[in-house]
Amino acid sequence: MIITEFNRTNICFVRFFSVHLNKLSIMATKELKQEKARFDTRLTKEQKLFFERAARVGGYRSLTDFVVLTVQERAKKIISEKEQIIASKKDNEIFFEAITNSPQANKNLVNAANEYKALLSK
Repeated sequence: MIITEFNRTNICFVRFFSVHLNKLSIMATKELKQEKARFDTRLTKEQKLFFERAARVGGYRSLTDFVVLTVQERAKKIISEKEQIIASKKDNEIFFEAITNSPQANKNLVNAANEYKALLSK
């Protein structure tokens, strides 16, 4: 085979590209490695067939992907809803505490209220 300047350039480019792809692949693999845990469950045959059908229709790669992604999405929603309820309960407590245990109105507030009542009575 006769190696021309064009071939050398292409060979160098391919080697450079290949080395960089390998480095990227190694970096991506290191970044994606997470500690795994196993989750097992028992299903009826009908449930499994039903879930497999949903996974296919939904375009998921596998039943596992379907179950994990669907459960994760639902878990996020449940946690978000509960956190909102907890936050709103705290807000209610703060609000009602401020109403029921409010300090006495100062002189300026009493004067402003009296002026407002006077304007309304005209």
